[in-house]
Amino acid sequence: MLSDNDRIFTNLYGMNDRSLKGAQRRGHWDETGRLMKKGRDWIIDEIKASGLRGRGGAGFPTGLKWSFMPKESDGRPSYLVINADESEPGTCKDREIMRHDPHTLIEGCLMAAFAMGANSGYIYIRGEFIRERETLQNAIDEAYEAGLLGNNAAKSGWDFDLYLHHGAGAYICGEETALLESLEGKKGMPRMKPPFPAGAGLYGCPTTVNNVESIAVVPTILRRGSGWFKSFGRENNAGTKLFAISGHVNNPCVVEEAMSIPLRELLDRHCGGVRGGWKNLKAVIPGGSSVPCLSGENCEDVIMDFDYLRDQRSGLGTAAVIVMDQSTDIIKAIWRLSKFYKHESCGQCTPCREGTGWMMRVMERLVNGSAKVEEIDMLLDVTKQVEGHTICALGDAAAWPIQGLIRNFRDEIEDRIKAKDSLSSGIAAE
Repeated sequence: MLSDNDRIFTNLYGMNDRSLKGAQRRGHWDETGRLMKKGRDWIIDEIKASGLRGRGGAGFPTGLKWSFMPKESDGRPSYLVINADESEPGTCKDREIMRHDPHTLIEGCLMAAFAMGANSGYIYIRGEFIRERETLQNAIDEAYEAGLLGNNAAKSGWDFDLYLHHGAGAYICGEETALLESLEGKKGMPRMKPPFPAGAGLYGCPTTVNNVESIAVVPTILRRGSGWFKSFGRENNAGTKLFAISGHVNNPCVVEEAMSIPLRELLDRHCGGVRGGWKNLKAVIPGGSSVPCLSGENCEDVIMDFDYLRDQRSGLGTAAVIVMDQSTDIIKAIWRLSKFYKHESCGQCTPCREGTGWMMRVMERLVNGSAKVEEIDMLLDVTKQVEGHTICALGDAAAWPIQGLIRNFRDEIEDRIKAKDSLSSGIAAE
């Protein structure tokens, strides 16, 4: 279990003062300028050595991503963009950071921007996060007044301006290039890559897009050392992590824990266990709605980290753990997710535009049992045609939950179809 001394987010539940003075009392903004004077290369090397992987879902090594930014300017400015468009169903971790511990993010923005040679940063916040935007803007204003942002930010010798941009509530804008398009005032639609944002991102300039949690942990890593952060979790899955646990547990919560914690320990220790006991567990979606579910019988030994869950043909994603007990209509639950992805598709790619609607309609027929058994394989085949054939990962996100359903609950789907067929046959015979 992670000790309180090792928690990075010391005000996750809003019990303490979220203002600048409160943050400073808890150790934030401590000698920020001195750490920055160690140099850009030192910061990037420390983040690489820490083993930090992106907390937005993909799990790409953060330090490596930063190193893609040009070392010398070719005359274009560089930008840091924070993806705070937390729209993945089940995910609610960045929101807690922004409304209760905003200065962890702001200080992280300054350090990360300096490491990448960026003098400007943008936080793109989800359209529905009204109170979070107000809290974050107040914190930014406090930092400016205290000389922690702006010219010679935190007496580091580096000039850095931070802007808050409010989105309009589109899930697709959580995809980094669609976010950049929206930030430029255009319709949020993903760009073809390459060029990657590090070469041509915001306004055609070198840009790095990072998740809120990925940036908010940076100052603590630099203060306490990469070795401290790497001491948590398994090899290649280092650090502490925010887990957002919802669904059929006794106490849903957002909690910071060490990576690689067993799923059962996470649920029992922090959530009071599964509603009705562990044997009542039917399925778990371990990383937000876009990753395949795991059946309850396969969850006994599950470890919550990127590599283990990938080996189980699922994923850690955003670590949004959605727990479903035996009362759940799992087919209907996955249909609801397919409806969400159909609604949120930007329509740019034919497989996604056509496939998400097609999958949703077949899923609807599976819910009420009116499909044919052979349509299950046809649906699976269509998910494979959508997966990996779109500009962004929304096609994958729409396909994977259905693949997980068919892989783990095919018997339940078939039983429903057969029950409907026998009922229809009985009615016809009468």
